Amino acid sequence: MKNNSLNIDIERANELLRDKNPIEIIQWALAQSKRPILTTNFGPFSASLVHAVSCVKKDIKVVWCDTGYNTPHTYRYAHELIQRFALNLDIYTPKSTAGFRNVTTGIPQVDTLEHKIFTDEVKLEPFRRALADHSPDVWFTNLRADQNEFRRSLDILHVDKKGILKVSPFFYYSEFDMELYLQEFGLPNEKKYYDPTKVLAKRECGLHL
Repeated sequence: MKNNSLNIDIERANELLRDKNPIEIIQWALAQSKRPILTTNFGPFSASLVHAVSCVKKDIKVVWCDTGYNTPHTYRYAHELIQRFALNLDIYTPKSTAGFRNVTTGIPQVDTLEHKIFTDEVKLEPFRRALADHSPDVWFTNLRADQNEFRRSLDILHVDKKGILKVSPFFYYSEFDMELYLQEFGLPNEKKYYDPTKVLAKRECGLHL
């Protein structure tokens, strides 16, 4: 299967990469890429991907779509990682502030049309702007198979609807494995993260569909 801008046989590449560690996966992906990006929400275990990719390409463009609804703890965590890794960061925010929404509409109930519109406005539209600005051919993300049923159907590499190669170096890591990685490299974690577009931990927000 080569339905991607890099003309890579995804199935064969996944077979090759399944016995590789995250650094080796990142090295392989960067060798294929001219315009890579790393996305992060500064949520749980975000430091793992930031650390691993930074070890290979310190100046990689990092994209953060900040919904405006993050907890104070998450913003402090983000600041710590931004400073620690001197991230080459671009921040994308919704066109309306969280304060305005809190007064006018609030966060709509999940699984309603209103919440779908809310999700598009606070996360998907800012991310579309990010993709338009950077035109990536490779997108590093921290998806893992154990996060939900949809993600179990993916693999280390998969191609999104725009033909971008999405690379998840920690795809087969369990939560326990992720904890060990953080401990090994003395990395902090974020346990007070809140995503208003998901609400429930196992629910997809639409960014990776």
